[in-house]
Amino acid sequence: MTLDPWPAPRARRPVEATVSLPGSKSLTNRALVLAAIADGPSVVHRALRSRDSLLMAGALEALGAEIDTLGPDWAVTPIPAAGAFERIEATIDVGLAGTVMRFVPPVAALSRGAIEFDGDEHMRQRPVGRILDALRSLGVTVDGEALPFTIDGAGAVPGGIVTIDASESSQFVSALLLAGARYERGVDLRHDGKPVPSLPHIDMTVAMMRAHGVEVDDSEANRWVVSPGPVKAIDHVIEPDLSNAAPFLGLAAVSGGTVTVRDWPHDTTQPGDDLRWILAEMGCTVSLDSSGLTVTGPEPGALTGLQADLHDVGELTPAVAALCALASTPSHLTGIAHIRGHETDRLAALATELTALGAGVVEHPDGLTLTPAPLHGGVFHTYADHRMAHAGVLVGAAVDGVRVENVGTTSKTFTDFAPFWASLFEH
Repeated sequence: MTLDPWPAPRARRPVEATVSLPGSKSLTNRALVLAAIADGPSVVHRALRSRDSLLMAGALEALGAEIDTLGPDWAVTPIPAAGAFERIEATIDVGLAGTVMRFVPPVAALSRGAIEFDGDEHMRQRPVGRILDALRSLGVTVDGEALPFTIDGAGAVPGGIVTIDASESSQFVSALLLAGARYERGVDLRHDGKPVPSLPHIDMTVAMMRAHGVEVDDSEANRWVVSPGPVKAIDHVIEPDLSNAAPFLGLAAVSGGTVTVRDWPHDTTQPGDDLRWILAEMGCTVSLDSSGLTVTGPEPGALTGLQADLHDVGELTPAVAALCALASTPSHLTGIAHIRGHETDRLAALATELTALGAGVVEHPDGLTLTPAPLHGGVFHTYADHRMAHAGVLVGAAVDGVRVENVGTTSKTFTDFAPFWASLFEH
């Protein structure tokens, strides 16, 4: 049984390791949605097995799909046409999964029946109202403004033009695009507001839809037009989760060691690929070849700070902020106001927890400034946020006496993270 709070292992020497990461949550959950509304059966190879992906599979099964999650390759039989069965009643548990809360309602609208959505207590504070309003404008009956809410599906969605402010999350855009081809008039989605964060995740969505034969026109800024038509059944092979590589590659950075992540793609839409330039900017040696991505950290104490706009890669902020707290020069991270609406207010949480361990942190509306300061041990709280746990174990690798509260929250994207992490320090 894992202790809570968990004593984070301390790196007493440079860590030398080669790791294989689980599949990408972002790719797995998008692939499952598209497979569930496709025109025939398909397989999601190397699917991520985690709480979020199993919740996604369960949600789509509640709508009528059949998904075999027993092995590494998940066979998917799509949701039957709405007229094939009687009206359904279902309750979907979104847990702490933003992709389930946001991606599944537009699919549920294609069913015939009342589909209720609810989840963990914290999810009731995460934004979803803009998607629900968008669905209403597309002809869907929705009861509620936040969790819990109900989609009353009529078996078809008229679709058409919809304007949304997606400045809080790129998932608002992806959610409406993924099901859009199955709407009678498709979807003509326009964004009106501050810049959309994490645009690479929208690029990922569009690329996967095109692989399914869906016609998507994104030639105009802040507008995505999805033509109505079938979603062809294709098999997907899921890449490793590159964002999950952040603590492992960061371990090389803080210990002065060398870590290789196997099977790193040479061409990808995953935002985690930006770890390559981020770590290079901080003084690491980074190389990509057939064996994977290899990062070698500088001498202990020589990690340099980072001046960066992380708007498009906000999910990397917790791990990067932890590295910046351990750096020898100041850092300034900007463009990340939107991560206040993630699993927790990540900016406030990082400022609170890093400051409690002695770090010099100033919280700004859209970022953090970190200045070098001696760190000490203590409890690092995670707020049920797997990325906060990544930050905590990274600090613990360089500082004695750090204990990470609820390290088990990492199961969201990496089952058995804690024992796997600890094993890297045993050699």
